[in-house]
Amino acid sequence: MRILPSGDHALLVELDDLDQVLGYYTALSADPPENVVDIVPAARTVMITTTGSLGDLSRALQAVEPRAGTRTAGDLLEIPVTYDGEDLQDVADLLGCTVPELIQRHTLDEWTVAFCGFAPGFGYLTGAGSWDIPRRKSPRTKVPAGAVALAGEFSGVYPRESPGGWQLIGRTELKIFDQEREPAALFHPGRPVRFVDAGRG
Repeated sequence: MRILPSGDHALLVELDDLDQVLGYYTALSADPPENVVDIVPAARTVMITTTGSLGDLSRALQAVEPRAGTRTAGDLLEIPVTYDGEDLQDVADLLGCTVPELIQRHTLDEWTVAFCGFAPGFGYLTGAGSWDIPRRKSPRTKVPAGAVALAGEFSGVYPRESPGGWQLIGRTELKIFDQEREPAALFHPGRPVRFVDAGRG
């Protein structure tokens, strides 16, 4: 673990892998040091913002004991998906399986929101299974809101129309991000997610 400065009011904790990040984030969120105002996990780091002394924060962060095996926090979110994405067959071919087998694998996996970023409400979900899906060689200029996709070890749902290079396998009518709702974002780090096959469109 390394602790690095990140501006005048934050520190960045570098960890070895995503499991360490999730364990560290869970422990830190359960008992945050005094004056901490924000904790933001990413794939290999956790950024902590404070209104207090960075020296005090650094000492507190060094004493945090990650919670081994902890990946989930919060209620299960079920996402109904129509599996008719433009890249569905291509992803099945990459994995050496049929489309029904890919859908079954995606719906049976135990997904967890690892961290959020890229766009408001966009969550990077990791599964218990092994996924390694290359991004598209040429990103799309427009990916519709609600598109369900895969890239690398992650699955995700586009919260609004935007450019993107992930492989599209389906779509959902569920609004992942809605500024008029409280909370606006359905994804938060640690939340367990299950994709449910809603039938072919």
